[in-house]
Amino acid sequence: MSISVLENAKPHPARTASMKSIQAVESKDRESWLSMWHPDGIIEDPVGVSPLNPEGDGHQGIEKITAFYDNVIANSNTHFHIRESFACGNECANVGTITGKTEDGSVTRCELVMVYKVDDDGKVLSLRAFWEFDELINDIF
Repeated sequence: MSISVLENAKPHPARTASMKSIQAVESKDRESWLSMWHPDGIIEDPVGVSPLNPEGDGHQGIEKITAFYDNVIANSNTHFHIRESFACGNECANVGTITGKTEDGSVTRCELVMVYKVDDDGKVLSLRAFWEFDELINDIF
């Protein structure tokens, strides 16, 4: 895990939420990750239509967010390297690389921008991840 950019940056509620999210994903702490979410939160990862979201409308509400964790996040040992972080308003955009390794030994590497939006209590309202699904698949095969 390389989130020193987040740890050393000026404190900001959305940046803090992004850091906690990354730590929970990397440690496979499902309950901590789910507890960060607003009940009506939405994940768009990636933004738009993809095999992970054929309708392109995201995964909204805690049931769908839980299913996203169980079907996508839980299936890989994931590591983050965040190079830049920009926080303003109630949002934070992190630029970095995610590397994942599945149980069958497949390794993926994804360059992306993740945008977190939080409410006044620091609960995650949205996570929008900008990355190119086709590029990820090309890297695997």
